[in-house]
Amino acid sequence: MDKIYDPRMHSAEHILNQTMDRMFGCGRCFTAHIEKKKSKCDYHYHRDLSGDEIKEIENRINTLIDADLPITEEYISKENASIDYNIKRLPRNVDDNIRIIKVGNYDACPCIGLHVSSTKMIRTFWITSTRFKDGVLRIIFRLKMSTDNEMALKVP
Repeated sequence: MDKIYDPRMHSAEHILNQTMDRMFGCGRCFTAHIEKKKSKCDYHYHRDLSGDEIKEIENRINTLIDADLPITEEYISKENASIDYNIKRLPRNVDDNIRIIKVGNYDACPCIGLHVSSTKMIRTFWITSTRFKDGVLRIIFRLKMSTDNEMALKVP
């Protein structure tokens, strides 16, 4: 694995991506920069978000986090994964078995990163800012800080 992501932030990114697609039909982010203190996701979209939309995204995501959904993994063949998922962003040297990360019944996608074992471990999500330029909507988000003993990582 080339990148080491913060497991809480990376797990939150999965939920944000699914929420954005469900609310706005924009698909998953096409680029992401995941760090422990703040992260950002870029989406192909046609405008910036309103304050009410930002609050709705935060509410939906925090409701899912509070639901304490399990975050699990399963492996499927690359052939089957290419039918149900976009595998273009996976590394070229990935095996024939593709790892699918599932957030309860809410989200599922191929992923090589580290994740927490349940959504409750993510804690509180909030959007610090958004901006729109040239067909790209950027969302910058943060999480409430956690203590080390709350982290139960899944091994990639």
